[in-house]
Formats: sequence, C-alpha cells, structure tokens
Amino acid sequence: MICKFRLQSFKFCAIVALCLCARSAFSQNSFEKELKQQVDSFLAPVPVVAAQGASQIENGDLYPSDAPIALLTPTGFGGYGTYIFGGLGGAYPEVYRNNKADLIGSIGFCVGNPESAVNFATSLNVTDVHLFRDFSGNFILSRKLFVGTSISAGALQMFANDRQSDSPGSTFYMAISHAVQTIPSLTPGCSRLSYTIGLGSGRFYEKSPIDIANGKGTHGTAIFGSISFEAIRHVSINAEWTGMNLAFSAGLRPFKNPISFGIGVANLTRYSSNKANMVFSIGLPLSLNRTLIK
Repeated sequence: MICKFRLQSFKFCAIVALCLCARSAFSQNSFEKELKQQVDSFLAPVPVVAAQGASQIENGDLYPSDAPIALLTPTGFGGYGTYIFGGLGGAYPEVYRNNKADLIGSIGFCVGNPESAVNFATSLNVTDVHLFRDFSGNFILSRKLFVGTSISAGALQMFANDRQSDSPGSTFYMAISHAVQTIPSLTPGCSRLSYTIGLGSGRFYEKSPIDIANGKGTHGTAIFGSISFEAIRHVSINAEWTGMNLAFSAGLRPFKNPISFGIGVANLTRYSSNKANMVFSIGLPLSLNRTLIK
C-alpha cells in the first residue's frame, strides 16, 4: 500500500512539474514558508513581498502577508529572484520526551523568475544543531498559475542518514495557494487572507515508529493545508493541518529589514504525538542582486 502511494506521489509530482512549465506565470517575491514538524524539518526562506514591490502594484495582484503565513507546512508561493537565506526553528518540549528542546537550522538559496519560467530553491538542513550533524536537503520549484495563485512542488528531507534521523524518509509534495484579491491589507500589494491545500508523502503520510507503537495508527491524511489572516499590519494568525495534527501560530515581521519570526502551538489533537508543544522559527533572506549592486 505504501509503495503504491509513493508511486502515485511521483506521478503526481511529474504532472505538477508540467504545470510549472506552463506559459504565462508569475509569483510573489516570497519564499516557501517554514515546514518544521518536530525533528528533520524543512526550514525555508521567509517572505519578502516588498522586494518585488512596484511590479506587484503595477499588475494589481495581491499576495500573502509579508509575515509568515505558515510554520509547519509549505505553501504554493515560492521564490522570486536570486536570494540566499537561513534560519533556525525548534519545538519545546520534544514529543514523547520531557524538558528537551528540539532545534533545526537551515541555509540555502533560490534563483529564477517564476513569471517567465520557474523559481528553484534548495537548502541544507542540520537537524542535530548541538553536534552539527544529521544533514538533509530540500528542493522546490514554484510558479504562478493566475492572479493571486501559485503552485509549488518539492522534495524534503532528502539524503537523511537513517541511523541518525527519525525522519520517515524523503518527502515529496505539491501545494497550491491563493491570496484572496478582495481583502487588501495595509501593506501595499498584500492580501489579508490566504490559504493553501497540498498533498504529500513521507512527513505528511507516514507516522513515526513511536506513534505507531503508541497506537496512533500508521498513516496520516497525506493532505495538508493552512489558512492565514493578517490581524494587524505585519502580524498574521495561522491555522494549519499538517497531515498529522492541528496547529495554530502567529507570524511576525516587526522590523523594516526582512527578518521574520513565528511562534505557535502544535499537536493539538490525539491523532499523533503524546502532547501539545510550542514551535518557533526565525528566518532571514538576503537578496544577492541588491548586495552585488551595493
């Protein structure tokens, strides 16, 4: 059954890749949002909607809030231009363990214009931050489909060491996101309301051995999603279904620079894990084009 699901996932990603190569597309100047579900998580670049600025306003499209709109799941909105990015995320306490924090670091880059082609983002994760070991990689393609709507497809936790990692193996996914065009925010070019629906294998479908041993079942829903509303300028309130559990979070971008923060609570149902816990993230993108010009 698992093999059949993986085969279907690969076929689905192939179809998505064809969609990404479709003509006439555009994407916000943001990145894949942070996927951080306990350990071996994907910490992606944070949104920088303002960097695209004039192009968005001229086209009249509204894009998601410039604060993080999801902490635990990816979205369909990908990168725009040439950036390097890095960040740190974590959870406390780690599920099935007491008084222990779980951290992950990430660094990567993206390149490409999703209006004329696609944007490609890749990053390197370090799951065991204390000992600087347990590495894995992520690869994401994204492109706009039509006004306010973008699609992405990717592979997460690639090449993880089975002896060090608790990851269920590589994860493949696709996600489609939409920013509602009739509810503008106070930030030029942004919408106050956005949502995502996605389908994935691995982290979104296969439960951990500890979950299975504790009678939580063997599989999640494979379907994940999120909804985000900008409560006040640069502050978003988010709800997410990770394929395994429910989470609520807040995304903040309090400064003029593009550094962003996220904080929330995860594992709110008994569908997986043994308790709710806090999750948090810090991320910073840096435009290579602007750096070279300076």
